[in-house]
Amino acid sequence: MELTRPDGSPLRVLVVDDEVNIAELLAMALRYEGFDVRQAHTGSKAVAESKAFRPDAVVLDMMLPDFDGLEVLKRMRGTDPDVPVLFLTARDAVEDRIAGLTAGGDDYVTKPFSLEEVVARLRALMRRAGALNAQQDNVLTVGDLTLDEDSHEVRRGKDEVSLTATEFELLRFLMRNPRRVLSKAQILDRVWNYDFGGQANVVELYISYLRKKIDAGREPMIHTMRGAGYVLKPA
Repeated sequence: MELTRPDGSPLRVLVVDDEVNIAELLAMALRYEGFDVRQAHTGSKAVAESKAFRPDAVVLDMMLPDFDGLEVLKRMRGTDPDVPVLFLTARDAVEDRIAGLTAGGDDYVTKPFSLEEVVARLRALMRRAGALNAQQDNVLTVGDLTLDEDSHEVRRGKDEVSLTATEFELLRFLMRNPRRVLSKAQILDRVWNYDFGGQANVVELYISYLRKKIDAGREPMIHTMRGAGYVLKPA
């Protein structure tokens, strides 16, 4: 999966959020995916950074201390009219403002979000904008298991598998990292909302749900590595 510009350098993402810990979380998750990431914590810094860094996509918080996300967007688009933007909005953001954001082909997620959702939405935005190769990126395949990120269809062989939203996010994370052992902490950090205060045993629970749907009566693909975590491998 190509995360590079035509010159071979990594795709660039600018993360803008005045909550430094959230910006840091996002930057870490995106670097893990292979992006070149810079951060800004104010609107004015975001506009300056956008000019200097020339990002391929921007993750932009609507509420910034100096001016709001729409003003930042207007100024950024003055320099780069086509840069795709993923907005971070509060749960109670006004509906018509959100409709205005997505009318231009941009997208949004509401806080608190999961890192997996942000990464997936960002990839979809970049696919639509042409920065990511559309064909190769939206269907994940491991062995006889396929997951379509756009239609959310999941199949094991010829059988369609119906998943809840959380099961889907968990499976997508496993399928993006085939044969890689993922710890419960890593899974929790990526698949659950960043402010989730629950226990790590929620991961075990959802792994067991996935196994029932994907592995039952078939050669298993999801394996437990004692004391280390879980790994998805072709059967």
